[in-house]
Amino acid sequence: MGILAESSKIRVAILDDHPSIIDGYLYRLNQADDIEVVATASFAEEVEDILANHKPNVLILDVFVPSSPDNSNPYPILQVIPNWKVLHPNLNVLIISMYNLRTLINAVMEAGSSGYILKDDRDSIHKLDSVIRTVAGGGIYFSKMVYQSLLKQSNLESKLTSRQMQVLSLCAAYPDATTIDLAKRLDIEHSTLRNLLSGTYERLGVHNRTAALAKAMQIGLIPPPNLQPDLDLKT
Repeated sequence: MGILAESSKIRVAILDDHPSIIDGYLYRLNQADDIEVVATASFAEEVEDILANHKPNVLILDVFVPSSPDNSNPYPILQVIPNWKVLHPNLNVLIISMYNLRTLINAVMEAGSSGYILKDDRDSIHKLDSVIRTVAGGGIYFSKMVYQSLLKQSNLESKLTSRQMQVLSLCAAYPDATTIDLAKRLDIEHSTLRNLLSGTYERLGVHNRTAALAKAMQIGLIPPPNLQPDLDLKT
């Protein structure tokens, strides 16, 4: 994790597809003299350029955002976060999501995130500047409810491995892709992907990719369209 020099401002970028939520983050962070929001984005395809051109220390990231204006499927963040960390070693990723699911939390943390906050965690949102400082300094931050979720016994959504979660994320992002195309995107053998899908189907109690995505939506691992609320984070 990148450690910020004491004399520098913390450079923050934000990815969220709800303008009012971005406005709420800006309201909180613009009051901090040591934090500068250098870029915001509503579509995941914008992140690569933001990271290259603005070099943020912290990226605030919603786990389910559209890939582009023409592609409303969620971006496969479980695949791209590790790549971002390799290309930008000083980058720290802070997830802010409405989903409190243990498997999803574990997956994004194993992918390289530095924290996970729930959007309805008012206390953490109100002290977002402090959370940003913790993450930028190399620390880890969880909402209290997230931490409690990580301590719970396993249930249906926690039966999937992080690798299986990554495959589901990719399937949701590219629902029309063939298994050969998906294997290429993951840089693995086609047979390896088929085994991963087979294991995912077994754990979800389904028999094909369509049913797996539907089940993942049912238990909250993948959001149904237009599910996220328009939260007011200024209050």
